Amino acid sequence: MTPIQILDHYQQGDSVVHRLDARVKLILALATIAIIAALPRGFWVAYLTCLVMIGGAIALSQVRPMLVFRRSLIAIPFTLAALGLLFTVPGSTLVSLRIGGWSLSVTSEGVVAFTSILVKAWLSVLSATLLIATTHSTELIAAMRALRVPHVLVSTVSFMYRYLYVIADEALRLHRAREARSATSGPKAGGTLAWRARVLGGMVGSLFLRSYERSERVYAAMLSRGFDGSARAMRMSPLGRGDFAAMALFVTYLLAVAILIALRGGW
Repeated sequence: MTPIQILDHYQQGDSVVHRLDARVKLILALATIAIIAALPRGFWVAYLTCLVMIGGAIALSQVRPMLVFRRSLIAIPFTLAALGLLFTVPGSTLVSLRIGGWSLSVTSEGVVAFTSILVKAWLSVLSATLLIATTHSTELIAAMRALRVPHVLVSTVSFMYRYLYVIADEALRLHRAREARSATSGPKAGGTLAWRARVLGGMVGSLFLRSYERSERVYAAMLSRGFDGSARAMRMSPLGRGDFAAMALFVTYLLAVAILIALRGGW
């Protein structure tokens, strides 16, 4: 498997979502994430509304739902940092635990708070995953430039994406060299766990040094070619009817969420 196959999550297609302008998709994705983050805890109806909207976009994109779902699960491990809310948020006790000299109580409000963070993080990553799956990296970077994102940030993202494949390819070469010098192949090739850990540490150090030296050579080559900190790009084409229709649908969704919040009694 090549580094491009491992790192590039773009799915080629000709769906309605694929044909939308990258600027529109980026704005809608960021707005969706901001709205999800601002929703109050325990607002399950609004969460379900967001899930239906994202699910509809996935269906229109013709991307395999399980592919987007699997990639969005990366959000779950990061939400485990909020497990302390189960015990620290005051409320009615559901379960009492005694660990040594410590007495912990799981409250219903704590469960609601933790579950809300888990759901909102998953929905946010789900929308970002759909954006990456339906928009090529070059289009996203061009959209960031067109939306006047700071040049330093755009250049950093552009170079990170471009040279991430170079570093991954270098790491694969180191891995193949390690296996070629081992008596057997596979994850347990070479010897004991301590030996493999020592070799892995050497590989990581070598990869860091090679990456640093290459970055210096690349930077010198760019300066010699007149690089001034910002990449040049062609002007993007005007927005089409489909782009305005997508934004109109999103505004309708915002109104629906606002009505739900009003019926609930505010934020």
